[in-house]
Amino acid sequence: MQDLMTMIATLRRPRLLARAAKFGAQDYNRDRHLQRILGYGRLPGNGAALMRLMDMEREQDTLRKEEDAAYSLVRHLDLLIALLGEAQLYQASRAAQFE
Repeated sequence: MQDLMTMIATLRRPRLLARAAKFGAQDYNRDRHLQRILGYGRLPGNGAALMRLMDMEREQDTLRKEEDAAYSLVRHLDLLIALLGEAQLYQASRAAQFE
């Protein structure tokens, strides 16, 4: 199985969507954004949050590709922003472990 960062690095999404997500990830706030997406309560760790976000984003991308009426561009963008923001936090925590 691929590691989390490889899975994120190999995501292929439309250029405009990816650029908007990268821009939005600069202002990512885990408490505010992740709770809105995953629901209120205790937040999961970075790895678990990344896995849940990957699954949710994959579902949105499938809806996008199928041109399903249930597809929400805003929801998809929120998921990608959270995914990138969590990936940055995950990388930082992994780097801190090896210092």
